[in-house]
Amino acid sequence: MAADGDPAAGAGPDVEAHALLRASSSSSDEDPEQCAFEPAEKIVVSIAADPDADEEDLFSATGRAPPFSWRKLWLFTGPGFLMSIAFLDPGNLEGDLQAGATAGDTLLWLLLWATAMGLLVQLLAARLGVATGKNLAELCRDEYPDWVRRALWLMAEVSMVSADIQEVIGSAIAIKILSRGFLPIWAGVVITALDCFIFLSIENYGVRKLEALFAVLIAIMAWSFAWMFIETKPNGKDLIVGLLVPKLSSRTLRQAVGIVGCVITPHNVFLHSALVQSRKVDQNKEYQVREALRYYSIESTMALVVPFMINLFVTTVFAKGFYGTEEARTIGLENAGQYLQEKFGGDYFPILSIWGVGLLAAGTSSTITGTYAGQFIMDGFLNWRLKKWMRAMITRSFAIVPTIVVALYFNASESALDVLNEWLNVLQSVQIPFSLIPLITLVSKEQVMGVFKIGLTTQIVTWTVASLPILINGYLLLDFFSSEIRGAVSGSFLCVAVVAYAAFLLYLILRCTELPNHVFTPVKNKDASFT
Repeated sequence: MAADGDPAAGAGPDVEAHALLRASSSSSDEDPEQCAFEPAEKIVVSIAADPDADEEDLFSATGRAPPFSWRKLWLFTGPGFLMSIAFLDPGNLEGDLQAGATAGDTLLWLLLWATAMGLLVQLLAARLGVATGKNLAELCRDEYPDWVRRALWLMAEVSMVSADIQEVIGSAIAIKILSRGFLPIWAGVVITALDCFIFLSIENYGVRKLEALFAVLIAIMAWSFAWMFIETKPNGKDLIVGLLVPKLSSRTLRQAVGIVGCVITPHNVFLHSALVQSRKVDQNKEYQVREALRYYSIESTMALVVPFMINLFVTTVFAKGFYGTEEARTIGLENAGQYLQEKFGGDYFPILSIWGVGLLAAGTSSTITGTYAGQFIMDGFLNWRLKKWMRAMITRSFAIVPTIVVALYFNASESALDVLNEWLNVLQSVQIPFSLIPLITLVSKEQVMGVFKIGLTTQIVTWTVASLPILINGYLLLDFFSSEIRGAVSGSFLCVAVVAYAAFLLYLILRCTELPNHVFTPVKNKDASFT
């Protein structure tokens, strides 16, 4: 996303002070224990198209970044694909299959627009990280009072852990499917916990090796679900109509809300703002920041095309097989593979195994990115000086320990996983505003972003887009609690919690925006005229 307006326009004292602050803090930014990536880990991407040309002089003379380079795009490619894993976690896949089984192809248009909405949010996260050299958690630590910082950290941790539990459970279900039931859910959880060590060992060989691992996992998912899509032969006309013609009814409202609610993953916003710092960009050189933003915009867009297609495959496969059937009301991650096998399987089409492989790749990749995000969240908010292996172990333990307890309980209660998923979805829905609001307010703030702050038009569009998942998840929460909460005491407690929640959101909105200044400045000027 390009900066709005003339780069030189509006560069007042606050912008100059911000630039000086960044320059003066460059030495501290090089402290390996305070950066998302150590200086030696960052990838150098400054490759001039003409070896004899000076890119900075070219930008000063023309006001434009250097010409597009495919090689540079390749060097910038990676962070967006790690970010895109959040659009393919087991929770999303479960939402896809339930939407397809319940609503057929009628919600594909919503999947398309929801992915576009998620792209906008992720582009803002990348913009924040590139322009400031800090991730969202670090900026929240700098911008907010201590009690707000701790509250936001707690919310981010709850969101990350709740998402991680679903991802670990999804991997465990895949392991159970692939072992033909030999390994129970709890054993799959223990095996999944070991991916933390895989992550640590690969990260030691460089960030590009880690990105290559995720490229392989995404390719496995794409292959698995594309094979299912081709073999089940969905109706092409219904698919195109579903993508282009908006349809929504009261019967499919819950599935529609689920699709939108899965798009914004709070910890993924923190993750992407940190991942873009894996490339070496000098924030004091405007042409480098602009160039990085251009390549990251292209890369993030390409990265989200892949998960959109995979989600499309899953939705249409289950729409073809189960829309309008009795199984549509009971289908979920664990029994979906068996239902697929009974419907489409055969001697030459092992669809159960294909489903298990795709689900395992989704769960494994998303748990690793969850661990990665947990490290950035912990470092950014708390500024803890810990070794990477220790941070990863702490982050992984937050999710694995409660997941093992749940998995052991699930072996004795068939309905436990469904109840767990409902509550985990509620927890993640509650957290969405606590990543979106700080992101939008900070990226709109000139003192933080300098000339790279978003303009008024972009702010209006962004706030409009962000309000949709917040309002939709508010509806989900009210619907959920109205069915779960009984009695005057619990109802009163819920009312108090809602008021406190709304007050905190209002504080976050007003704390970093210029709205209070616009409201109270005219009053102050009027009072001054009488003195």
